[in-house]
Amino acid sequence: MTQETTETEAGPARITWHRAKKARLVLAASHGAGGGIQARDLRALADVLPAHGVTVALVEQPWRVAGKKVAPAPKTLDVGWRGIWPALAGPGLPVISGGRSAGARVACRTATELEAHAVLALSFPLHPPGRPERSRAGELLGAGVPTLVVQGGNDPFGKPDEFPKGDFELVEVPYGDHGLAVPKRAEITQERALEIVTDGVVEWIASLG
Repeated sequence: MTQETTETEAGPARITWHRAKKARLVLAASHGAGGGIQARDLRALADVLPAHGVTVALVEQPWRVAGKKVAPAPKTLDVGWRGIWPALAGPGLPVISGGRSAGARVACRTATELEAHAVLALSFPLHPPGRPERSRAGELLGAGVPTLVVQGGNDPFGKPDEFPKGDFELVEVPYGDHGLAVPKRAEITQERALEIVTDGVVEWIASLG
């Protein structure tokens, strides 16, 4: 694991690299508006994917590096992601643009522009809780590249059956909330929930060719 800081127009961002010995792809994944790269799904992917030939780059957006507690407007998040991209693409490998929650929205909005190989959207916030009329489906459907959504079955920001039909794949984590946490009374363990995430992502990446 190595870290580097890169300058963007939104301020310095930080990349934590989890490198594969013989990498064929890079998965770049950023955090949501309320958390960091310690999120359970991001950690699980960083632990598992390098053994499958995928280098994982966990990205801390400039606002997190600066110690702020509230994420800036979407346009500023996009500026930060664009600024990070040259470092992510530096190894010369195809880059899957990814993130969780707000980070997933950024990945979708910028995928075509940045020529991302694909998009991994973890806990895509389809709408604010209790406000299904404020749909963000357009961002997801407009990604323009192969896209995988990994969504908790009980995510208040959008349950799997609320997603529109479109050119993307979806893996459901049963009982999972927006953080893909499962309650103790669930029929699956938290460990199993994370295996569903990593197994689904590994299978999808293999299908990309």
